[in-house]
Amino acid sequence: MTYQENYEKWLNDPRLPAACRESLAAIADDEKEKEYRFGGELEFGTAGMRGIIGCGMNMMNVFTVMRATQGLSEYVKTLGKEAMDRGVVISYDTRRNSRLFAEKTAAVLAKNGIKAYLFDDVHPVPMLSYAVRYLGTVAGVMITASHNPKEYNGYKVYGEDGAQMSPEATAIVVDYIKKIGDYLSVSGDENSPLIQPVPAEVDDTYIAALSKLTLSREAVEKCGKDLKLVYTPVHGSGYVPVMRILKKLGINVTVVEEQTTKDPEFSTVKVPNPEFKETLSMGIALANKIHADVVFGTDPDSDRLGVAVKNGQGEFVALSGNQVGILLLDYILTRLKEENALPENAAVVKSFVSTGMARAICEEFGVALFETPVGFKFIGEKIKQWEQDGSHTYVFGFEESCGYLRGTHARDKDAVVASMLCAEMVCYYTYIGKTVYQRLQEIYKKYGYVLDLNISVQYSGLNAMKEMNAVVDALKTVNVEKFGSFAVEAVRDYSKDVRRAKDGTESALNIPKCNCVYYELAGGSFVCVRPSGTEPKLKIYFSIRAKDEAAANAELALVRADVEKLLASVK
Repeated sequence: MTYQENYEKWLNDPRLPAACRESLAAIADDEKEKEYRFGGELEFGTAGMRGIIGCGMNMMNVFTVMRATQGLSEYVKTLGKEAMDRGVVISYDTRRNSRLFAEKTAAVLAKNGIKAYLFDDVHPVPMLSYAVRYLGTVAGVMITASHNPKEYNGYKVYGEDGAQMSPEATAIVVDYIKKIGDYLSVSGDENSPLIQPVPAEVDDTYIAALSKLTLSREAVEKCGKDLKLVYTPVHGSGYVPVMRILKKLGINVTVVEEQTTKDPEFSTVKVPNPEFKETLSMGIALANKIHADVVFGTDPDSDRLGVAVKNGQGEFVALSGNQVGILLLDYILTRLKEENALPENAAVVKSFVSTGMARAICEEFGVALFETPVGFKFIGEKIKQWEQDGSHTYVFGFEESCGYLRGTHARDKDAVVASMLCAEMVCYYTYIGKTVYQRLQEIYKKYGYVLDLNISVQYSGLNAMKEMNAVVDALKTVNVEKFGSFAVEAVRDYSKDVRRAKDGTESALNIPKCNCVYYELAGGSFVCVRPSGTEPKLKIYFSIRAKDEAAANAELALVRADVEKLLASVK
């Protein structure tokens, strides 16, 4: 059917609620908007689905949510009665319609004879992941669009191991979803006894699990009460668990009161993404007012942590996800070694677009480093693999997008445990007479300076993903000899699982496939280009090794100019 036919079918369906009908009638003369809403279906992949809230096939609404849940239900039913009885646990964050979408998800599952555990209030992604494992459910659903703008919401599905659902299981769910042509036909049972509240003990045992991961109890006891830490949940779900774990440790915390409200408009920030210093601006302002030491901020579903610390001049600087990643990596390995608790087969995992400095740190400590595609589910897969074969012991995983996980209580990035670790890290360095910023400079001095930066090219419209993939595919056909002053030593084509050196020799990458081009540059630098899997953005990553920050910035300018010329040539 054409988008116009789909539009008219929805508009004239007597089952369509009045509010939806009114919104569709309002775009009767807007062909571009009608094509966007009805020219395709909201894509459901291994990261679930994410889109703008509104009425239509390509939008987030109760109909697309219930249709997706029916597909999930059909999959669970193929696993048998025992799986249905184990059930599915559902959580949600503070976004528009999150609670409504969670309730509809539970109702559809119950209508299909599947037990549905529903949290009674907002809870973060890591607590949903933990709940799947603790309750022994067969799956989990998180209603969230993470750090996206307020207009978005999403639907993420987790497997029984607490990691995002595997590609194999996702493909089966998608097949069932596609068989449901009539979006408005799916129904649920909101009064079913199969819908049960998540037991309160889940929250308590989660906090207890995190408490076991502390590394510097003595330093926290000595310095925690005097530490001045400012925290903002940015109107999201992290407020209760982050405050609870920090207070349990004895950390002195001051919150940004204006940003503790569950505001789906995120009215105090441009976007609720703690990767950006602007998102932490109210926290930094409060920190300057009370002369605080550090600022934390979490996103709506509290899987990402942003951190700002004082530099050598006493001014707050927002650390990048890569900088926090290497600081935590260095701190965790240092403390485990000092306590003689570093496993002989210890392993660290990072996404391949995250800083190359992690390798040098791991080599210093004799720890294995593994790289995965972007997406914490791949780090979760490594944890599961090592638990099964015993080849390695997981100690830490991170992504440059402010995602970190220590411990195996969850299988997704966890800003709650990251907040705990960063707070005690500040205490540890205070205890031994230095600052976190000083330690970062020591790391640069020891391993060499690395400037990591990622930028995004915004796309829009129904064909955004197709257009972005076309750009990446076109890059694979162009021979590039250098970026700036760096020679291209090899090119990795992750869609074909192949690394091609400049002499023409090829080798397998042995990593899950994804559409991404990665240029290995001389001296350990790299450039990587990939389409985002969760928003219409082409992501470009730069990692520049140089003797110091000034040299790195100069090199970055040259490399970036060449990358921009290359992208312009293939569009």
